[in-house]
Amino acid sequence: MNNENLITEKDVAHVAVLARLHLSEKEITDFTVQLRSILEHGRDITALDLADIPPTSGPIPLENVFREDVKGGCVDKSEVLSEAPGHQEGQFLVPPLLDGSE
Repeated sequence: MNNENLITEKDVAHVAVLARLHLSEKEITDFTVQLRSILEHGRDITALDLADIPPTSGPIPLENVFREDVKGGCVDKSEVLSEAPGHQEGQFLVPPLLDGSE
């Protein structure tokens, strides 16, 4: 398969429509070239002999590096509310997300 068959300008334009992106012809051409390069690199990787490489190997052998899940102290509610731009009756005041027409 040659490089031009990996992805076409028609493919890029179609994905742009699906993503509701308005791309110029130059942007479509530029993205096509860039995506072909990325896909070509992926094809190069799949051609490598990786039979001796474990599927989940990484550069640094790590096991569970999370801290213990222990209960810690809580911040005082009044202290938290004092940092908020607005609060009322012990709750944060936030602007409405919808204007009521929905």
